[in-house]
Amino acid sequence: MIMNLIWWVVVGLIAGWAAGKIMKGGGYGAVMDIVLGIVGAVVGGWLMGMLGIQAGGFIGTIVVAIIGAVFLIWLTRLLKKA
Repeated sequence: MIMNLIWWVVVGLIAGWAAGKIMKGGGYGAVMDIVLGIVGAVVGGWLMGMLGIQAGGFIGTIVVAIIGAVFLIWLTRLLKKA
């Protein structure tokens, strides 16, 4: 149980940080990077599932989480402009 929590936090932190760099944000801080990465992992998993793409392992999970987090940042910026 605790290892799963640590797994999600590590993946979330890496994915949130990477998505912030990719989208050239002003920085979100460690806690928001973790939250963004975890939510991004869920969204990315859903998006990849809709496309029929399966990713496994640590690197695959991080890539999917980054894709989801980038999508969330893009969507948030799009909604802020409207």
